[in-house]
Amino acid sequence: MTVEEYLTEIFKVYSLVSVLSDKNDCRVLKLKNKKYDKYIVLRQFSKPLSAYEELYSIKCENLPLIYDVINLDDGQIVLEEFIEGLTIDEVMETGKYRYMGTRRVLRSVCQALTVLHNRGIVHRDVKPENIVIGKDGRVVLIDFNAARKISAANRDTTIMGTVGYASPEQLGVAQSDARTDIYAVGVLLNVMVTGKHPSEKLAKGKAGRIVRKCTSVNPDERYKSVEKLASAL
Repeated sequence: MTVEEYLTEIFKVYSLVSVLSDKNDCRVLKLKNKKYDKYIVLRQFSKPLSAYEELYSIKCENLPLIYDVINLDDGQIVLEEFIEGLTIDEVMETGKYRYMGTRRVLRSVCQALTVLHNRGIVHRDVKPENIVIGKDGRVVLIDFNAARKISAANRDTTIMGTVGYASPEQLGVAQSDARTDIYAVGVLLNVMVTGKHPSEKLAKGKAGRIVRKCTSVNPDERYKSVEKLASAL
């Protein structure tokens, strides 16, 4: 079955609400069940992403539920939980976070990353747009388009991630691993409390010390795990 044939079938049950994203060989749609008042997210990829197949078997409050992963003749379809809420990026349109609020959010992000890292998955694109704060306060890390399995290769062969949040090793210097996500969380902490990248304005006090350790150019000088980072927060 092709992607187009699959979409024809699913649109018999779901109606298109909106196109959430359409870029980089990935289209993201918000769909609504025609019979029940239920929304889902459909992600369409031009080639299979193994990270979503791993996520299919994971249940974690801080990760979206993956309802199904369908590998087709010309791509992959992922059916995912829709989380009603705002991204951190949207929340910050009205101002910066206080440290206590930032700590609560980032501890939840660290919990999601702990689950991923224990499965040998590195997210590689932790940023404000990829963290949703649900209406019930639930914090969820989304978008695994850049995720990859940690391997023993010498360096990343493809540059992935978002400028400003990507660690040096994501630029082909070395192999990305769990410490790559720790780097991004450090940048995120700084942005949430100051509104700026740490290279522009470093957070003061304890937050600043955590940011410096997270964003060390040398991965060996960062926190050894996201659990240790969560404890430091």
